[in-house]
Amino acid sequence: MSLPTRFAFFEGKIVPFEEARISIATHALNYGTAVFGGIRAYWNEEQGRLFIFRPYDHYRRLLQSARMMCMEVPYDEQALTQITIDLIRADDWKQDIYIRPLIYKADMGIGVRLHNLRDALSIFCLPFDRYVANDTGAHVTFSSWRRIDDNVIPARGKVSGAYASSALIKTDAVRAGFDEALVLDQNGHISEGTAMNIFMVRDGVLITPPVTENILEGITRRSVIELARAELGLTVVERSIDRTEVYICDEFFMTGTAAQIVAVTRVDHRPVGNGSMGPITAKLRALFEDVVRGRNPKYAHWLVPV
Repeated sequence: MSLPTRFAFFEGKIVPFEEARISIATHALNYGTAVFGGIRAYWNEEQGRLFIFRPYDHYRRLLQSARMMCMEVPYDEQALTQITIDLIRADDWKQDIYIRPLIYKADMGIGVRLHNLRDALSIFCLPFDRYVANDTGAHVTFSSWRRIDDNVIPARGKVSGAYASSALIKTDAVRAGFDEALVLDQNGHISEGTAMNIFMVRDGVLITPPVTENILEGITRRSVIELARAELGLTVVERSIDRTEVYICDEFFMTGTAAQIVAVTRVDHRPVGNGSMGPITAKLRALFEDVVRGRNPKYAHWLVPV
């Protein structure tokens, strides 16, 4: 399968995409010793330009993930953002795209460790639309797999090897006829989805698990919390959520860079609320869409135009 992209950032420079290759003996491929990010850029047809959504925040988290895995690269958030701008311009994208930076252990050979290995950075982009096809009325289930604990693999880091767990969960859910899955932590509280943070509405209050519940510290999650408080005047509470609360909540949705805001309308064949997208979820989706496409000047500081 080939990707519809012409260039990538690889070994310190922008090169033709087909030249960005690694060996099958690369440490990251054999042991999952890589960290990655996911960044979206949104095309604004009226203005004729792309807007990268919160790249500095995304790259700050990427560098934090790298630190957890004993990785160092000679770039800061500003330099990584400029590389991304240059890469986007090289491909001359004029549509919504997804940007995938990866920091990885680039040495070849056998041996499990993090020290005394070379670290490398790659970045590529590709066209991207919806991550969950049924994002206005998703049907989810609770997974029998548990969320990886922070004392096993850093939960707040996007470590590539850890996503084997998410792959197991997602495949089981989809093969069983669901769109997504909810994952419990070791204490039986809801942690997140396979690659999304979660929110529920009960009695007009927006509730989401805290960052200590083995969740990824999501950039979209943080943005939704701010929009809910500032624009909708909602009370937002970060606390543990029990499994059965989801069965009786008024609204439920999931957030992530790829997923954006996914409305969940059924959980294990039980309707959420009245079984359709709720008003708070709908308002947040509309707000978020305007913000990321540069149509809300109040949040222009979240965007980097290309």
